[in-house]
Amino acid sequence: MNESGKSDKSVVPMKSAKIDYWEFHQWYVERMKGRDLAKDKGEDQIPASAEPAKQVDGTQSPVATSEDLHSALDRIRQAACRDKELKFTSLWHHVYNVDRLREAYRACKHDAAAGVDGQTWRAYGEKLESNLHNLSDRLARGTYQARPVKRVYIPKADGKQRPIGIPVLEDKIVQRATVKVLNAICEADFLGFSYGFRPGRSAHMALDALAVGIQTKKVSWLLDADIRGFFDTLSHEWLVKFVEHRIADNRVVRHIQKWLNAGVMEEGKRTQQEEGTPQGGSISPLLANLYLHYVFDLWADQWRKTRACGDVIIVRYADDFVVGFQHESDARRFLEELRERFRSFNLELHADKTRVIEFGRFAAERRERRGEGKPMTFNFLGFTHVCDKTRQGKFIVLRQTIAKRMHAKLKELNKSLRRRMHWPLCDVGRWLGQVLRGHYQYFAVPRNYPALNLFRDRVRRLWQRVLSRRSQKGRIGEGAMSCIAARWLPSPRICHPYPEARLRVMIQGKSPVR
Repeated sequence: MNESGKSDKSVVPMKSAKIDYWEFHQWYVERMKGRDLAKDKGEDQIPASAEPAKQVDGTQSPVATSEDLHSALDRIRQAACRDKELKFTSLWHHVYNVDRLREAYRACKHDAAAGVDGQTWRAYGEKLESNLHNLSDRLARGTYQARPVKRVYIPKADGKQRPIGIPVLEDKIVQRATVKVLNAICEADFLGFSYGFRPGRSAHMALDALAVGIQTKKVSWLLDADIRGFFDTLSHEWLVKFVEHRIADNRVVRHIQKWLNAGVMEEGKRTQQEEGTPQGGSISPLLANLYLHYVFDLWADQWRKTRACGDVIIVRYADDFVVGFQHESDARRFLEELRERFRSFNLELHADKTRVIEFGRFAAERRERRGEGKPMTFNFLGFTHVCDKTRQGKFIVLRQTIAKRMHAKLKELNKSLRRRMHWPLCDVGRWLGQVLRGHYQYFAVPRNYPALNLFRDRVRRLWQRVLSRRSQKGRIGEGAMSCIAARWLPSPRICHPYPEARLRVMIQGKSPVR
């Protein structure tokens, strides 16, 4: 909330409609999955059917227009939706199409770090057409070779470092083109409670679905799970088998194996990887979703239909997932069986970060009767989720910025400000304004205003301290700093609607019956 006793700015609660939003959301995403790909004409999306485009002497059809690319992907998607058992035998010519490679190149980040070959986006674009035709020819003839990824490390909120792989530019281009084609098939198969790295999905959709599910369904227990080193431990053998469930084009499978086996380059030394997929590659999120689709999603969906005694809700974003249960016995049984399931596929739940907690509408009341204090909290997608109530006494899931994340961000900003100590005031002000706006864009959810205001205030103090150290003549006073902050540091405002309101817009603005 903005202040005690006041509502969040720019957010007005709408009158509740008599509808089960969680049930509608689950049905809606299942009904509409894949349609976002068809509507987004700004991206390559919808592919050739199971009856692929005819080829002569193994060469590609005449140069396709942008509309041809979309219609080809659309036919693939439609075929995948019609027949869930259909295997696609000829897809590779959609990948090495020069027009698709060109769109993949343009979608790459212009200022991204170069891979082991040092090739940058701008340098490659100086002879773009000749480079793309050469790349297409190598892909068509089968002489394309994947290069090892460059290993770098980025700090995590807990003080550890996360390994990131930087592929060479041509690998990025081909992987993006491959993802466009495979998405047309995979999106027809993925389940509605999977949100991570999928077209038309976002982290806030997952957060809203989880909040609405806990608030409206009979959820009293939550499984807060964490997979230990998921991207580093997934089995190549199982992953290839999962790909081959729908993809019978050996060229596609072979190139995926090339990327998996390319290895990593660290300090000039190449290391072969027997398992895992490097984080940072364009195809890694799709492969991760595909792996968990077969290992977790299908199994969990079947479990809640056949084994659960009460309500079960599931929300997964990439390798992060939360499962809600009506009964504690269901939660404990699910956890034990999930451990066994994961062991069969070379995965392991983190012992210290996986737990079953009491959480939901009646958790506070029940724990108070037992003298156990307030319900425990859990973290998901950057927010700490807390059991809370409105002023009218209605149960809500309060979402607050994770304190450790905020402190880590402030520590990083402090170092950056010290490096910019002697920059012109206006340059630092513009940069900090961008930082704050980016922070608000993600964390400005209803009822999180105090955390947003605290973050701005801490940034203001850090900047004041750095400005005061620019000279020995004296520190910047509060009055002067207030004027500077008012000029350059934007005030927080809530950017996202209430979870129920977002789903209500889906109901009113996008009729699921077409």
